Amino acid sequence: MRRAARRAAIASRPSEGRLSFPREARLVRRGEFDAVYRAGKRRSNPHFTVFCRANDLPTSRFGFSIKKTLGGAVLRNRIRRRVREIIRLHRQELPAGWDIVIHPKGNVARSAFATLTSELLRLLQNL
Repeated sequence: MRRAARRAAIASRPSEGRLSFPREARLVRRGEFDAVYRAGKRRSNPHFTVFCRANDLPTSRFGFSIKKTLGGAVLRNRIRRRVREIIRLHRQELPAGWDIVIHPKGNVARSAFATLTSELLRLLQNL
C-alpha cells in the first residue's frame, strides 16, 4: 500500500467511542517542560515522579521523560507506551488545567499494569 493511500485509510477510520491522546494534550517543546520543572510542584511514589504546574487551559497536558539509565531504547519505548496508555485511558478522569511531566522509575518495566495504573492515578488525582 502506498504511503498516501495508507494515510488516507488511517484518517478515514471512525474515532467515535474511542479514547484518544491528541497532540493538544501533550507537552512537546522543551520550553514547556522547563516551565513545569521551574515553577511546578513535585510528587513521588515508588514507581513515578510527577512534576505539575497549573496552566490556563481547559484541559491538562502531559509529557513523558524516560531517562537513559532505565535501559536501552526498546525498554524505554516499552515504558513510554505503558505510561502513555494509562494516560490515554484515564485522561478524562484527571483534573483539568495542569501541565504534567511524568518520570517513570526503573521498576515500571517489570511491574503489573494494574499496579502502575493505580499508583499513577493516585498521584495525579491528588494534585
